[in-house]
Amino acid sequence: NCESDRADLIVKSNHASQSLLVLSAVSDYFAAMFTNDVREAKQEEIKMEGVDPGALRALVHFAYTGVLELKEETIESLLAAACLLQLSQVIQVCCNFLMKQLHPSNCLGIRSFADAQGCMDLLNVAHNYTMEHFLEVIQNQEFLLLPTMEIIKLLASDDINVPDEETIFQALMMWVRHDVQHRQQDLGVLLVYIRLPLLPPQLLADLENNKMFSEDLECQKLLMEAMKYHLLPERRPMLQSPRTKPRKSTVGSLYAVGQGSTAIEKYDLRTNRWIQVGSMNGRRLQFGVAVIDNKLYVVGGRDGLKTSNMVECYNPITKVWSTMPPMSTHRHGLGIAVLEGPMYAVGGHDGWSYLNTVERWDPQARQWNYVASMSTPRSTVGVTALNGK
Repeated sequence: NCESDRADLIVKSNHASQSLLVLSAVSDYFAAMFTNDVREAKQEEIKMEGVDPGALRALVHFAYTGVLELKEETIESLLAAACLLQLSQVIQVCCNFLMKQLHPSNCLGIRSFADAQGCMDLLNVAHNYTMEHFLEVIQNQEFLLLPTMEIIKLLASDDINVPDEETIFQALMMWVRHDVQHRQQDLGVLLVYIRLPLLPPQLLADLENNKMFSEDLECQKLLMEAMKYHLLPERRPMLQSPRTKPRKSTVGSLYAVGQGSTAIEKYDLRTNRWIQVGSMNGRRLQFGVAVIDNKLYVVGGRDGLKTSNMVECYNPITKVWSTMPPMSTHRHGLGIAVLEGPMYAVGGHDGWSYLNTVERWDPQARQWNYVASMSTPRSTVGVTALNGK
C-alpha cells in the first residue's frame, strides 16, 4: 500500500511465511526484521518511514520477479530505498546506471548523492569524472549552486584537470559573483585553497586594488604572501607552503619516445598512468630528444644500419609530425640540450668515428650552425643546461 508520504508493507496471512522468505532472501534489512524476535516479525502491516512508496513497490516486485525497471527520474529514490533496505544487488545495478549517466551538468549532484548514501564506488567514479571534466563542470548551474564546504573540497584537490592555477581562481570568482552578497564574506577562507603564488604577478597586482580583496584582512595577508614569492625569488625555498605546490595537471607531462619501438608514451602525474599518444614515422635508436615551444624534437639517431642527420618535430596537440631541416652531420649517441631558446646537438658518432663537433639549432631562423667543438670526442653523452650555460 503506497500513499504519497508513507509506504506500508502488507504481508497477507495466507502467504505470510512465503512472503517473509522471499523478502528476507534479497534483503538483509528484511532478514533481520523477520527472523529476529522483533515486533514487525509478527505484524501483517509494517509502516516504512522515509521510503519512497514507488521505490518500495518496485523493490518488492524485484524480490518476487527479479525484474527491475530503471528510469532517470526515479533512479535516486530507488537507490536510496535499496541502501536503506540493504539490497546489495539493486544497489550495484543502480550505481552502474548512474555511472553511465554522468555528465558535466549532473556529476556534482551524483557525487553528493553517492556520498550521502555511502555508495563509495559511485562516489569515487563521480569524483574522478568531476576532476577530469572540471572545465566543463564549472560552466553548469550545479557548480554555481554548490555550498561553501563543497567548493572548498574541490579547491583543495590536487587532481583537478586544469591548464593552470588561474583557471581555478577564475572559477572561484565566478561562483562568488553568482551570489556575491552572501559569498564575499567567505572569500578569505576560500582563498586559502587557491595557490595564489602560482598566479601571474600582474593578476595579483590587480587583485590588490580590488575592493573585494582590499577590505578583507585575510585576503590581504594571502596576497602579500603571493607577492613576496614573486618579488623575492631567492627566498622561495623559505616561502614554501601548500599554496606553492602546483596541481598535478599543471606540471607538464613526461614522454617516452622510441628506442626499439615506434611508440610515443606519455606519463600523466594526475592519473598516475602511462598512455600511448602517438607513433614515430619509423624505428630509430640512439637519437636525441628535446622540447621547444611545447613540441618534441627527435634529432639524429640510427635505424639499425645507417646513422641519420634527420630532425623531426612532434606536436602533442595535433599529433602531427613535421620534418625539420637536417643537421650538417649525421649523428647517433649524441647529447641534446635546450639553452635559452636554441637547441644544441653535442658529439655522438657518425657511423665511422666519435665526434667532438657541436651544432646549434636556431628556432627563429630554422637552421643549424656549427659552434665551438669540444676538446674531446664523446658519444652516448649526457648534456644539460645549468645557470645559463
